[in-house]
Amino acid sequence: MKHHMNSISAEELRTRIVSGKEFALIDVRTKGEFAKAHLLFAVSIPLDKLELVFHQLVPRFETPIILCDDGSGMAERAADRLIQFGYNRIDILQGGIHAWKEAGYEIFSGINVPSKAFGEFVEQRYSTPHLSANELKAKIDAGEKLVILDSRPMQEFTKMNIPGAYCCPGAELVYRVSDASIDSETMVVVNCAGRTRSIIGCQSLVNAGVPNPVVALKDGTMGWHLAGFDLEKGQSRYAPKVSETGLKRSKDMCRDVIKRFGVQQIKVSELRTFQNQSEERSLFLLDVRSPEEFESGHLAGSKSAPGGQLVQATDEYVGVRNSRLVLIDDTGVRAIMTASWLIQMGWEEVYVLEGGLENDDLETGPEQKKVLGIEEVNPENLSAEQLNQIIQNENPLILDLADSLEFREGHLPGAKRASRSGMAKYLENQNRHSHVILSSSDGALASLTAEEVQRNLNREVLVLEGGVEAWKKAGYLLEQGDDPDAGELSDDVWYKPYQRADAVEDSMKAYLTWEVGLVEQIERDGTTNFKPFDPSV
Repeated sequence: MKHHMNSISAEELRTRIVSGKEFALIDVRTKGEFAKAHLLFAVSIPLDKLELVFHQLVPRFETPIILCDDGSGMAERAADRLIQFGYNRIDILQGGIHAWKEAGYEIFSGINVPSKAFGEFVEQRYSTPHLSANELKAKIDAGEKLVILDSRPMQEFTKMNIPGAYCCPGAELVYRVSDASIDSETMVVVNCAGRTRSIIGCQSLVNAGVPNPVVALKDGTMGWHLAGFDLEKGQSRYAPKVSETGLKRSKDMCRDVIKRFGVQQIKVSELRTFQNQSEERSLFLLDVRSPEEFESGHLAGSKSAPGGQLVQATDEYVGVRNSRLVLIDDTGVRAIMTASWLIQMGWEEVYVLEGGLENDDLETGPEQKKVLGIEEVNPENLSAEQLNQIIQNENPLILDLADSLEFREGHLPGAKRASRSGMAKYLENQNRHSHVILSSSDGALASLTAEEVQRNLNREVLVLEGGVEAWKKAGYLLEQGDDPDAGELSDDVWYKPYQRADAVEDSMKAYLTWEVGLVEQIERDGTTNFKPFDPSV
């Protein structure tokens, strides 16, 4: 039976956005198209990857969902798929993003825009202290007492960092600062790649009442590079471990934060109530510790969402506006600091679980992610060893479904980059190859695609079981670089300025200007509900 899909006008959608009720606004175009132009609270879930991430971001099947595209019909295709999986409250934005623009509403470029705009709002509201790259370099050269804490995750830190800096991701700052600074006279400099995490990180320390002088490095590593200074590459220096004294200090600082920002703490019994209501209200159980700590033991049903990233890219962890968020860690410090920011971002129901991890049998290992529809597919799989044999002896066509950045970082030898929606064109005239083999990062996307190829194109394709990860684990080498036939820069992803092959400095300057301009734009848009607190308190 065909499910009836409603269309919704731009005016109706805006009314829904400001209503304060739960909804998920999902843009199903590619990440690159999304980054060029989208609605403020839209969450990017490209149609090709719908099954892989949708349930993580929208876990409740009764959630009111609005799908958005550019009028190309992708939203209808996404709706058909979601209805099959059990989602049943789906509307489509009539006329897509063009209709929104024609109605006179704001269109945004870039990614993680609500979080980035919030960072700029915080700097303006609280006059967050900062210094320029030139000022920091002068202090380093003069041998002044300072410590540089880089608020990005380690995988970003290793790519480039300010010389001498320590990796100390956002939610770790208040937790580790007492052990990272030599004494209360030591200046603490917080940086990221650009602006948001520097501002939020620095202001976290100010809000917590750290006794040290604290500043954000204006424009982060990009500002440092643009000033003509060298960056370190390949470093893995992490901020010092937390001592008993450091933990006590961080807990003392958090008590004031709880009071000032109204952070609500709940007991396990209240969490159970929320879990029992999770068919009526969307619930996200977010573990804000590091991914490594999460894997060593976490509550069942929780998601790994390191606190700094959760504030910086909220839409990558939570796809439902106005849902319930429960934050978890082991000491309370990281969860409390993260909660204080989500409250200011306008989330009405944010809670910290008291006792965090003391309450339950813990699960170990990575987060178990539900891939919609994966149980229904049964592709013909190859092991990494079998595929290696074929490559040695025959001429297979290997199609890798990675996006262009993933492909660049590592793909199977001789693989071509392909997309799920464009399989027909890749398989034209391919009879000269002994086999057609699909690969993806963990094999899930390849399995889903193989099923569609068999059904729609009547072509036999094989799937590398476990994907590129399994190939690596088996000890085989990957190739790096772009697929020359696919085009170097394509619309499938958003490229950070330093990921571009040319005009890197111009891209950095444009990016930093864009960030600063977001405050004005959200004011014109008028749908955010950021909640500032009196800076003098």
